[in-house]
Amino acid sequence: MKLYLAPMEALTGYIFRNAYRDFFGDADRYFTPFIASKKLSSKEKNDVIPEHNVGMDVIPQILTNKAEEFCYIANRLKEYYGYDEVNLNLGCPSGTVVAKNRGSGFLRVLPELREFLDVIYTKCNTKISIKTRTGVDDSDSFGVIIELYNDYPLSELIIHPRCRKDGYSGSPDLDAFQIAVRNSKHSLCYNGDIKTVSDYNRIIQNFPSVEKIMCGRGLLANPGLFGEIKGKAETDKETIRCFAKEICKGYCEIMSGDRNVLFKMKELWIYLAQNFESPEKLVKKIRKAETLVEYEAVLNNYIY
Repeated sequence: MKLYLAPMEALTGYIFRNAYRDFFGDADRYFTPFIASKKLSSKEKNDVIPEHNVGMDVIPQILTNKAEEFCYIANRLKEYYGYDEVNLNLGCPSGTVVAKNRGSGFLRVLPELREFLDVIYTKCNTKISIKTRTGVDDSDSFGVIIELYNDYPLSELIIHPRCRKDGYSGSPDLDAFQIAVRNSKHSLCYNGDIKTVSDYNRIIQNFPSVEKIMCGRGLLANPGLFGEIKGKAETDKETIRCFAKEICKGYCEIMSGDRNVLFKMKELWIYLAQNFESPEKLVKKIRKAETLVEYEAVLNNYIY
C-alpha cells in the first residue's frame, strides 16, 4: 500500500513536509499545495525547489482551467526543478475557485475539460495525474467523468468521493468510488475521511484492488497515522509537541513578526489539538495568544 500526504493550502508546504519527514517519514509521496499562476511566486518557488524537498517523492499540484498555462507551469517545473510528474487539481471545492470553473468547478463543463485534457496530454513534457471530486452538485455524472478520464494517459487517478456541493461534510460516497473501481482503467488512489486505522481498514476491505491511500486532515490531526497503519505504536503527546515546535521554528526562519507565524500555527493546532484532552479549550487558548511567548506559555501550561 502506498500512502500519500494530501495537498492542503497554507498547511502542507515544505516547512510542514520537512518536519513530517524528520519526525515521522511514513508518507510514500507528498503533494504540494496548488500552483495557480504562470508567474510562480517566491513562496511557490521555495515550495518546489529540490533543496527544500530532500528525501521526499514530491508531486507539484497545478490549479487552472487554461491549458496553455498548465503546460507552461508543468514544463517549467520539469526544466528548472526536475519534476517529471505533476498533478491536476479537479477537486478544490472553494467557492472562489469553483466560480471560475477551476478545481471541482471544471467538472460542470465537461466539453471544455475534454478540450483542456486534449492539449495538456499532448503538449506537456511530464506525466500528469488527476485529483478529482465526483461532480459539482451531485455524483450522478461520475460514470461519465470516469469515461472521460479513460480517454487519457493519466499516471494515476486520485478520487475524493464527494461532490463539490458536499464540501467536507457528510460521509464520502463509497458507491460513487465503486463506479471508478469498476470502470476506470487507471491506477486509483482513495482520498477522504481516513482519520484512524479502522477507517483505513474499512476502505481496503471494501476496495481490495486499491493500493494507494491519500490522507490530509486525518494526518494533520494525527501525524503518526501512517505509522500506525504500518504497525508502529501510537504517537505520544511529547512527540506531537516537538513536531509542532519544529514547524514553528521553520516558520520563524522565513517569516517576519510573531503575527504571521502565529497565524500558521493557530491553523495547524485546530488539527493537532485533537491529540490532547479538551481540544476545543486548547484551541481557544492558542487563538488568544498574541505573541510567540504567549503561545509557548499556553502549550507549556496545557500540555505539561
